[in-house]
Amino acid sequence: MQVNIQSIVPDYFTPASSEVWSKNFEFQPNSKYLVKAVSGSGKSSLFNFMYGLNNRYSGSILFNDTSISSFTDTDWTTIRKQQIAIVFQGLKLFPELTALENIQLKNTLTNHKTETEILEMMSQLEVDQLAHKKAETLSYGQQQRIAIIRALCQPFKLLLLDEPFSHIDEAQIANAITLVNKEVATNKATLIIASLGDTYNIDYTKTILL
Repeated sequence: MQVNIQSIVPDYFTPASSEVWSKNFEFQPNSKYLVKAVSGSGKSSLFNFMYGLNNRYSGSILFNDTSISSFTDTDWTTIRKQQIAIVFQGLKLFPELTALENIQLKNTLTNHKTETEILEMMSQLEVDQLAHKKAETLSYGQQQRIAIIRALCQPFKLLLLDEPFSHIDEAQIANAITLVNKEVATNKATLIIASLGDTYNIDYTKTILL
């Protein structure tokens, strides 16, 4: 998916000078980007703007030359089901549901993956033994791996990952990146990762300082 950012500035805080706020640039299709930023500089706001959860900004964001400000609620529902996957910094798992049920919530909308494929992905990230445990009983690092798998269990052309590996050890980060890279390639998608500074050994098209 091609994403054009045109001079966006949040309405509710004054951002510091950066390569994002008030600037024009593009995220190209089938490319990988790292957004590096210190805490509190607006990473989650930027992702929420692109996911349509927050429109409190000036400027424009275009998906494939169409301004997202023109999208209806129905448009957003379709886009989030078919075009954009996200791992929120706050994860947004349902604590009373099991790990597998949390993953299936999104997958059942499109049947993008079979349960066998989902369990294989959980095995790759070593959380398959937790499939039937309630999310609220899992550590934050385990919940992050579940949230990553949930995001990958839908078709997407844009994958947004907001500090997705902050509570995962290096071995599991490597496993998660292998899985993310595979699904991004399969979907021919654009990947945007927000990070406080870690690059995660990914071959980025470009690094952008927020």
